[in-house]
Amino acid sequence: MAAMTVHLDVVSAEGSIFSGLVETLQVTGAEGELGILPGHTPLLTSIKPGMVRIVKQFGKEEVFYLSGGMLEVQPSSVAVLADVVVRAEDIDEAKAIEAKRRAESEMAQAGADFNYDKAAIELAQAIAQLRVVETIKKHISR
Repeated sequence: MAAMTVHLDVVSAEGSIFSGLVETLQVTGAEGELGILPGHTPLLTSIKPGMVRIVKQFGKEEVFYLSGGMLEVQPSSVAVLADVVVRAEDIDEAKAIEAKRRAESEMAQAGADFNYDKAAIELAQAIAQLRVVETIKKHISR
């Protein structure tokens, strides 16, 4: 018997990244971790920078990084809308490490006119990218 599925669209400002049937979706919402299965209650929430893990129809898993955005769950479809979406295998780990180091350095040397919110967002995004990379490395080493 085939697993139940729901149609998922993952869209960035640049275009559609994924469109297809999925068995599950995991994402970090504004209030915490969300697991979306077919038949989930309708929902509209913001999502934090981090990882989106999907299990596609027939069990193949795929992981994306997203910069934050919105999640909309309807009875027959789910949409993830974000400014930036990157497939996990396309993340440049060296750039993410450098962005993290730069944000931490700027925060440590903050002056009176320092934009702390911007630096905190940059730091959160870099950390989220590195977590996605770590997750992929662990998954591959199994």
